[in-house]
This record gives sequence, structure tokens and C-alpha cells, in this order.
Amino acid sequence: MHDPTARTHPPVKALVLPPHEACDFVYYEQRLADLHLLDRAISICTLRLSFLAVPVGGSRRGGFFPVDCACFGLAVRYALRAFPGFPDVRLRWSPWPDPHHVEWGEKPSWLWSCQDDAVLGRFYGYSDAAIARYTAAKTRAPQVPPPDACGPLRRSSVGVASSWAVPATFERKSRHV
Repeated sequence: MHDPTARTHPPVKALVLPPHEACDFVYYEQRLADLHLLDRAISICTLRLSFLAVPVGGSRRGGFFPVDCACFGLAVRYALRAFPGFPDVRLRWSPWPDPHHVEWGEKPSWLWSCQDDAVLGRFYGYSDAAIARYTAAKTRAPQVPPPDACGPLRRSSVGVASSWAVPATFERKSRHV
């Protein structure tokens, strides 16, 4: 059973920061149809990195913020309620090991089974160009380098052939702070 008071559980927080401090700010800047939403977006840090929460508006009808733990989800939900552009903030529990989601805006229950990337992209306010780039990249065949492109294959310590195997002479040095 999950115990947020356990010694191993990280402190539960949802620190609100300016939007440009989010590690995924450029991701949204390159994809949103309505860039003015970034002015009202907020960055939220729950553990080490902060991620962007983009409000609804323009063509963006909803949004979500993934959280690993329901405790953090409740903290993020509480933080988002204080800002305009985040209507109907709710925690969507995941029945799988996947992350839970804090959602806002329209309830996208039909989206989770939707296979049409253009429909999903428009719901989240992405530009037509961003949707086209995504669908084009998804339909291209994966590029596999030729076998010798990364150098000769070596057997790794676990017995799997890999060009990224660590040489036997490598010494691991730990840094204690």
C-alpha cells in the first residue's frame, strides 16, 4: 500500500515557477497554435524538474500534467486551481502502472481510445504544422544504421551483443558529495 509518510517517499510539493523555467517550454513553443497561451502557462516542479502546464484557450480545449504518484497529483491539482485558464481541474487515476494525470478543461474521456493523431493534436491546441510533422514522422519507416556504423560489436557483461558495451578496463568511480 502507498504510504506518503514513509521514509523513502519524497516530500510532496508542487512548486509553481515562471513558464520559461519548464524543461519542456520549447516543446510547447514549437507546437502550440496559440503561442499567447505560453504567457499564462505555469511551470510546476514536483521532484527535480519542472514541467509546463498550459491553460485552455484559443483552439486548446484541455490539458494534462502527468504525475507518478497520486500525492503529487493532488498537490498539482491544488496549485492549478489558483490560476486562470485551468477550469475543472481533476485527478485522473490510472489503473495501470502508467502515471496518473491531472487534467483540466473539457473531459477528454473519448480521447484516450482515439487513434487519430490529428484529432488529439487539435484538442490540445497544436498547430496544423506541428500535427503534420508528427504524423509524417510517425509514418516514416524507422532508420536502422548498418551493423558496422557504431563500430564492432562487443559482448557486454550481461552476455548481450552491444556496440555500447563497457570495456573491461573501465573503472567506475563514485562521487560522494
